[in-house]
Amino acid sequence: MTTARKYVLDSHAVLSLVEDEPGAQVVAELLICDKAELHLSAISLGEIYYVILRRHGEAAAEEIVGAVLQEQALTVEEVSWPRLKQAACIKGGGGISYADAFVVGLSRELKAVLVSGDPDIRAVAGKFGLECSPID
Repeated sequence: MTTARKYVLDSHAVLSLVEDEPGAQVVAELLICDKAELHLSAISLGEIYYVILRRHGEAAAEEIVGAVLQEQALTVEEVSWPRLKQAACIKGGGGISYADAFVVGLSRELKAVLVSGDPDIRAVAGKFGLECSPID
């Protein structure tokens, strides 16, 4: 039995799929891969909500977030105090948004590949020795 490989998606990765932008195919393939265990921070889900809300309105944001929450291949990870503290420490090091600090922190915690099209998050992830899978 082969163990599934863990991946943490950032909001950029999910939005690329939702908006059919560059990188969408990479994310779509991960969603159907039975050897991939996918995770998303609840903070990233909030980020996805507000981006879709601004671009397409509340109904679209509700629909997209509802679909993400129903996706069987994806686990939305809640935010605990240890995760908040870790993200704050990562953010304190500079060079990354607070939301992206949660993605880096979750990737560290789960020992997962970070999936992102954002060069800033990939640069900071490299400082922590995290493996990144660029989607762009």
